[in-house]
Amino acid sequence: MIIGLGSDHGGYNLKTEIVKYLEEKGIKCVDFGPNNSLESVDYPIYGETVANAVKNGEVDYGIVCCGTGIGISLAANKIPGIRCAVVSDVFSAKMSKAHNNVNMLSLGERVLGRGLALEIVEAWINTEFEGDRHSRRVDMIKEIEKKYSK
Repeated sequence: MIIGLGSDHGGYNLKTEIVKYLEEKGIKCVDFGPNNSLESVDYPIYGETVANAVKNGEVDYGIVCCGTGIGISLAANKIPGIRCAVVSDVFSAKMSKAHNNVNMLSLGERVLGRGLALEIVEAWINTEFEGDRHSRRVDMIKEIEKKYSK
């Protein structure tokens, strides 16, 4: 498994902690930036960059961070084929993968503490998509996306 990560300045510290955590677990990471939190950067750039890496198969999944997780997820979700969930609890992390087959996770540094954020990441990466009736619903989401991306 390869996970791509990106953030803006407001999510940089959390992103850095997640990269460290994943690498300690032996999971390969690709950090798409930024490389520091000293200057303000625009979250849409990093949301789009990580989402394109997921869409193009450069990485298997993506994790993005900003202050709340909301803005960067909105940018990521504009890329066809991306299902990025903003998550603030472990149960939602599991369900986003098990029922919605999300391929990107979005977290807010100003919303979550380090410990909870890492629990969320752990739960998310270890949850499998359940398929079955959920496949039908994910396919319906894909059809909506096709209808409006023409």
